[in-house]
Amino acid sequence: MLHQILNWHHLICTQWTCQPRSIADLQRKNVMDGYFHLGTLLLTLAGCVALFRAGGRPGAHWSGRVFAGGLLAGWGLFNLVEGIIDHHLLQIHHVRPRSPNPLAWDLAFLASGVLFLLVGGALMRAGARQSGAPPR
Repeated sequence: MLHQILNWHHLICTQWTCQPRSIADLQRKNVMDGYFHLGTLLLTLAGCVALFRAGGRPGAHWSGRVFAGGLLAGWGLFNLVEGIIDHHLLQIHHVRPRSPNPLAWDLAFLASGVLFLLVGGALMRAGARQSGAPPR
């Protein structure tokens, strides 16, 4: 969403700007964004396969809360990992590179990851208790 719909940044940027310097640079940035989205799609498909397999196990307890919690926790974990690696360690892009304080946006992105992870974990535990599954 941040890459293409809101047009805040591309996956690969230089320093604190993501403005393309030429048509060729814009094309390179779009290709890298495409590879990023392909990777996230493949991870999503792998997660769906894992979910399907887990649902077939004896004693699996399905619940809307567990499912929603898993989605939120996965989203949060992704935001944390991607934010730490891309925004802070590699510094290949930032959430709002043209803002007055780009670091604040990067930290807010990490905070959203923590929040999603915590809320998702709580929902999964509540859903498991509601369905009678043993706590993990």
